[in-house]
Amino acid sequence: MNTVFRLFPTKALRTALLGCGLLCALLEPTTAQRRRGNKADADTIVARHAPNSTTVARAEAEMQFTDGMRYLMTDEPSKAIPLFAKIIQKNPANAAAQYATASAYLKSNKAAEATPYALKAHSLEPTNKFYALQLAELYVKQKRYGEAEDLYESILRTGSDNAEYGVELAAIYLFDEKPDKALAAYDRVEKEIGPNDEIIRQKQRIYLKQNKIDKAVAEAEKLVQSAPGDPDYLLEGAELLIANDRAEQALTWIDRALKLNTDLPQAHMLLADIYRKKGDMARVKKELDQVLASPNLEAGMKARILSGYVGLVGESANGQQEALALTEELAKSSPTDPKAQLMVANQLARQGRKAEARDAYVRAARLDGSTYEVWGALLQLDGELNQIDSLLKHSELALEVFPNQGLFWYSNGSANLVKRRYQQAVDAFEESQKLLASTATPELKSGLYAQLGDAYNGLGDFAKSDESYETVLKNDPLNDHVLNNYSYFLSLRKANLPRARQLAEKLVERHPNDATYLDTYAWVLYVSKDYAKARQYLEKAVATPAGASGTIIEHYGDVLFRLGQSAQAVEQWKRAKAKGGAGAGIDKKISTGKLDD
Repeated sequence: MNTVFRLFPTKALRTALLGCGLLCALLEPTTAQRRRGNKADADTIVARHAPNSTTVARAEAEMQFTDGMRYLMTDEPSKAIPLFAKIIQKNPANAAAQYATASAYLKSNKAAEATPYALKAHSLEPTNKFYALQLAELYVKQKRYGEAEDLYESILRTGSDNAEYGVELAAIYLFDEKPDKALAAYDRVEKEIGPNDEIIRQKQRIYLKQNKIDKAVAEAEKLVQSAPGDPDYLLEGAELLIANDRAEQALTWIDRALKLNTDLPQAHMLLADIYRKKGDMARVKKELDQVLASPNLEAGMKARILSGYVGLVGESANGQQEALALTEELAKSSPTDPKAQLMVANQLARQGRKAEARDAYVRAARLDGSTYEVWGALLQLDGELNQIDSLLKHSELALEVFPNQGLFWYSNGSANLVKRRYQQAVDAFEESQKLLASTATPELKSGLYAQLGDAYNGLGDFAKSDESYETVLKNDPLNDHVLNNYSYFLSLRKANLPRARQLAEKLVERHPNDATYLDTYAWVLYVSKDYAKARQYLEKAVATPAGASGTIIEHYGDVLFRLGQSAQAVEQWKRAKAKGGAGAGIDKKISTGKLDD
């Protein structure tokens, strides 16, 4: 258990004293004597001057001290130290100067150097608690806990007015791994100032660490008794009991809270957690229904509560369906709350219901377009569902809100590329590259350059297209997308055919039964006038179980024509036309029975 303890709350007071109270060291004797004659509180008299100081010496010391304080207050402690040192050199018994020097070193994070000065100040005026507190702080910084404890104990013995320092003593005892002494210190504070929420909670943490659950619960009961009409303390105690496997006892505390106020959503959440651990999912749903039906709980909070439950139901089909039903109920009762729509979308996505999830993300985005995660999930599903028009529209909307998000530019570029809006695709991909320059994964960089290659090719900028493809292959030589598109585009241009053949051959070695890749390699062979080998790969492509496209069948006919089998070629062209997807010149090929050279 990580425990945080508050240390030295008087630091602000000590700093204020540095600014004004320390000047007491420079008062003339009669003034100081009058103050002592008035029996001023020793806590507020920080120091006294040397009785034999001359007027000139006092004036000089006052100037040095004032300058030192100015540097100390403007966070220039290194400039203050020499000035205080001059005062100490002339008057080592000046406790104020000793204290100020320690403070300057402390501000410089030099605890070891500060300690002798703090020790001297304390020895000169052992009843000054601020000197004692400074010294104790320095001891704690150096893990000299025992000496710090002694100082705090001496302060506490001076009277009940200093009882609050018992909290800090307890913290030091905990640092020193003395929990029982820390508890005793907390008890003393409570005896002087009465019950205190933070002290009680600190004691609970100690008891829990010691596995003394009953004592921790007893402290929780003290909180309840301090405000018997407040159910919050009862629910806090119930949470403690649940966390320590005392569910049955927790039920009693929750029941007490509900008797004070029947509309406590947190109480029903705790009950849902108890029944979930018991496997009583019907009772869990009943309790959550009451949470969702609460008119005093705003929709966003309901969504957060329900989100916590959804994360606990596991991956079972029944659990997922119950979670979805609850989220849909919340969305129905709060139709204008984007968090509710988002929860429905997330739950649908978890169940693989992509189209419905996408629609729910759309509703969430319409209600609140400022959530990055909503747009990210929406664009991803648009892409997975191959909804290119939606991907284009939604990426444009997302970029209106998040113009500096490289992934959204990437999605926009992909949509424009498919829509053959090549210049817009290039612009989007280049913006994405710029924004993702330092964060993109190797896979994402490959995807960007690969699609840039496609877009530049569409623009006819073949030099940049080839450069983009080669950039991908340099780092990812087996990138199927680039191996296919690059080799095919080279063959269409009849450019660098040996390179095209090398790439396409590597592709079919990796995917010997993929019709599209077989067709790419065959077409490179065709353009290279290796018709017999092209026929071999096209016959394999048209025979694949998935069936060949109209384009592949048309290519097969073209190869047959080049091999002198005109009748068979026309037959394949007719098949290609019937299949759909053949080129614009298919009708002419069929009617003339030949290819144009």
